Formats: sequence, structure tokens, C-alpha cells
Amino acid sequence: MSTVTLIGSRLAEPGTEFVYQGEADGCAGCPYRSQCLNLSEGTKYRVTDVREKAQTLECAMHDGGVRAVEVEPAAVEANVPSKGAFAGSKASLQGPCPYVECPSHEYCEPDGVAFDEEYRIREIRGDPPHDVCHLDRSLELVELDVDD
Repeated sequence: MSTVTLIGSRLAEPGTEFVYQGEADGCAGCPYRSQCLNLSEGTKYRVTDVREKAQTLECAMHDGGVRAVEVEPAAVEANVPSKGAFAGSKASLQGPCPYVECPSHEYCEPDGVAFDEEYRIREIRGDPPHDVCHLDRSLELVELDVDD
């Protein structure tokens, strides 16, 4: 189910994904804060629709103002332990990885997912993009359902 919220005008495009970081210092006293601060902190969202007839509102945080959009929690691609990984099962991330140049790093430490949480696997995507895991982890690339 979608939620109507306000985001920066430059981000207001269908398909844009972002992780909601919560209230910023500039939000104090804003008359629109209840429309902006209505998402779950740390959750990754995807813009599904832009309210075309809505006006651009001034914002202390976004120099181009904010627009009304509809968003839904976005699925997250992640590397999880391959043992027991199948669609419908639950999995959690292995933990931080210091190898930031690895082609799998963005999947080992994806935005919008916490290391200490379990998530349902929506779909198996296959082998991770790396040839060798420098931490000797046996991993599977999956799509996690973070909306459970």
C-alpha cells in the first residue's frame, strides 16, 4: 500500500529509491513536517507516483522545495548466507565487510537493511557479482522483502 509524503522536487520521479533518514534539524517549526515525517526511519522506499497537480512547497532542507509523491517500501537486493536460502525463508546479513572495492559490497551492506534483523527472502537472484569472497563467505544474491 502506498503512502503520500513530501520529498525534494529533484527526487520526485517515479522509480527513485531512497532510505528515509528521519527528521533533520531544519525541520523544526516547519508547517509541513507532519506530511514529510510520516515514514519509517531506516526504511528504503521507491517513488511510485508524483502528484501532478500538487504545488511545490518551500523547504529549509531542499533548495528546490518539496513535492507530494506516493511511495512504497522497496525490496532490497542483498547477499545472505547460501545455506538455507530459498524463496520464503528468512535470512539476515552476515555482517560488515571492509572490502569496499568488491563488486558485491553494496549487496553485503545494502541501504535500508539492518545487520541484526531477519528478513523474508522474496526471490533468489543467483550468484553474487564477486568471483571470490575475501571473507570466505558462501553467499547467495537475493531480494529481501523488508515490508514484513
